[in-house]
Amino acid sequence: MNAVEIEEAVSNLAAAPFDAAVFPYAFLEAFGNKETTLRRLRSGDSNQSDLPSGVLQRNNIHLRVCAQGEVPVTLAILRQSSATTRQKAKFILATDGQSFEAENLADGETVVCAYADFHDHFGFFLPLAGITTVKQIRENAFDIKAPSRLNRLYIELLKDNPEWATAARREDLNHFMTRLIFCFFAEDTAIFHGDRLFTGTIEQMTARAIPLTPTWCSPRCSAR
Repeated sequence: MNAVEIEEAVSNLAAAPFDAAVFPYAFLEAFGNKETTLRRLRSGDSNQSDLPSGVLQRNNIHLRVCAQGEVPVTLAILRQSSATTRQKAKFILATDGQSFEAENLADGETVVCAYADFHDHFGFFLPLAGITTVKQIRENAFDIKAPSRLNRLYIELLKDNPEWATAARREDLNHFMTRLIFCFFAEDTAIFHGDRLFTGTIEQMTARAIPLTPTWCSPRCSAR
């Protein structure tokens, strides 16, 4: 899986109803783990955790779903676990379906957020998929989210307007996409005077199937 595919999978997981029993494996699947790997973890054959309900993938991550309000304590337990050290876990992660905390054990960087927002930090976990990142890329997740969202919009537009995929109409579709990107950029950088004039109009005039938001633009845009 590439970073765009991972972003979409993580976003879908964050938006789905939380299931404590499923989450550890769904999280790992979102970062490219195969069903065979997940099956061995579920059965306990390759789960190296020394904690009840913990899931530890050697050389990768030690995660645990905990009771409400116990996320900080659980993260500390994961950090102190002898299995975390022995199995060379790179990350630890704890969640109760409301709060979400994780730590990169190599450099001490942490993520602390609401569970519903953890998809905004997917770049933090890209090493789980073998994708090496620099801090600037991890901190600008919207740079990766943007092409994913645009691709989804492009696909949805073609579903409803298949004639736009023809050679005769492809240029029209490309122009339309360019105009949309400009409008999102203009709204995000206050070229349009007013609050959410463009996205507000879309929300008012359409039945929204996928999220449309001015945060498609990188946060750097607003500094220009």
